[in-house]
Amino acid sequence: MKSSVEREQILNTLNFYEFDVLVIGGGITGAGIALDAVTRGMSVALVEMQDFSAGTSSRSTKLVHGGLRYLKQFEVKMVADVGREREIVYENAVHVTEPEWMLLPFHKKGTFGPKTTSLGLKVYDFLAGVKKEEKRHMLSAEETLQKEPLLKSNGLQGGGYYVEYRTDDARLTIEVIKKAIEKGAVGLNYAKVKSFVYNDQYKAIGAEVIDQVNNKKITIHAKKIINATGPWVDTVRALDSMDNNKKLRLTKGVHVVIDQAFFPLRQPTYFDTPDKRMIFAIPREGKTYVGTTDTFFEGDIQNPVATKEDVQYLLKAIQYMFPDVQISEENVESTWAGVRPLIYEDGKNPSEISRKDEVWQSDSGLFTIAGGKLTGYRKMAESIVDTISKQLGDYNYGPCVTKHVNLSGGDVGGSENFRAFIASKENLAQSYGLTKEEGRHLAKFYGSNVDKIFQYAHLLNTSRNSNLPLSVLAQVYYAIHDEMAYSPVDFLVRRTGMLYFHVDQYKAYKSEVLQVMKQLLNYTDKETDNFQTQLDKLLMQATLGGSGEV
Repeated sequence: MKSSVEREQILNTLNFYEFDVLVIGGGITGAGIALDAVTRGMSVALVEMQDFSAGTSSRSTKLVHGGLRYLKQFEVKMVADVGREREIVYENAVHVTEPEWMLLPFHKKGTFGPKTTSLGLKVYDFLAGVKKEEKRHMLSAEETLQKEPLLKSNGLQGGGYYVEYRTDDARLTIEVIKKAIEKGAVGLNYAKVKSFVYNDQYKAIGAEVIDQVNNKKITIHAKKIINATGPWVDTVRALDSMDNNKKLRLTKGVHVVIDQAFFPLRQPTYFDTPDKRMIFAIPREGKTYVGTTDTFFEGDIQNPVATKEDVQYLLKAIQYMFPDVQISEENVESTWAGVRPLIYEDGKNPSEISRKDEVWQSDSGLFTIAGGKLTGYRKMAESIVDTISKQLGDYNYGPCVTKHVNLSGGDVGGSENFRAFIASKENLAQSYGLTKEEGRHLAKFYGSNVDKIFQYAHLLNTSRNSNLPLSVLAQVYYAIHDEMAYSPVDFLVRRTGMLYFHVDQYKAYKSEVLQVMKQLLNYTDKETDNFQTQLDKLLMQATLGGSGEV
């Protein structure tokens, strides 16, 4: 990926060429489309009005999962498609995806019973093409409690044990975009589409774009334009005056993070709520996170936050399934909230609305894609790029190849060799001024890109002018020069996830990260003040300290 210090050059490139495809939206859907199109030989531009993955793609349950609950809604094709995608995503990005055995306990009068759980998981294994060593097991009540002693024992009949894949949604999105750019796409964050450009037949042939950093206006010309802006698809559609009959409905999902000292969950668990929904509780990095809620949403889609009611709902769900866990709002270290764009279905509540993706094209030629799930991003991209390829007609573009394309950082020899890769890098780290433990963490986090982090650490070890730990400082440099981070929030939230899972580090490092980035990117005094305010505001919101809603 290009550096944030090269914005002017990127803007000039976008302004100069006519592209085959312009993708609007830098979440996982837009990222996947850009990678699919560029690997078929198309010229691709991608713009995102915020930072990459700043919307829904950094606010999910952070699972590349198969959607087991959608079997109940007879979404058989979606379960089959996303189920089979899990292992593809894993092998292409083993450093940001990890298999996790998931426990699905069932109680008397619960959502699932012994027969429905066994049958559902068996069908799920079949539809998802689950490999032999990851096929489901059925557990007795005693075995279920051995896996997770905190579970409610009253009425417990047993459990299903099956594999899901944990991920870092923002990192996954960024690694997809980095790979697309490596293959020749031109991408830019903080670049907002303001209007479309049309030819005499009123077909969309480009977009007027404003660089949010320096207020520069450019025009990007493209043969095909795709609106992949998630919750903002209707906002972008409104810029294109052509009507169509699709109607979106936004729903909000909230997660809470609790230290394992207060919620010492051993086993990732998918469990019933008192109102017969299903939510996840997942241990991660010394924390347990729980979610998600599912409520209709009509607020500020750029800044959704957890309300007191959202948090209380999740705390009640925890106490319902884990009755010995004594927690309150004071034990919630951080929260995040995301907004899902779903295709509206009259009369259905939020949890019943289908998560399948849909693609449509307006009379002007503008494509819009909405719905869908993180796990299915690659198949969604394949479908829409197939359509574009046919419409481009005279050009000889090949089939989708992304099934076998490692994402950025994914060149580690696949899952079989990943442990050996980490072991070699943790030893190497010590020769760059880092500890073995830091090397292990960085290798797991950045995969085959870790050598660049090591190089920054080596250069900074003797010349740094910062109080940040060397490993953190090296990551800041990498985020700016190789991942197009422009603000401290880009680094502390989306490049590292520090706000969610290491909030103490966020508090300790935020001011120093701001100073380092100010020095490297030449912030104005106004930008510096705005970024400081943003850092403080996000911390308050995430820690339930002052969002105005909690």
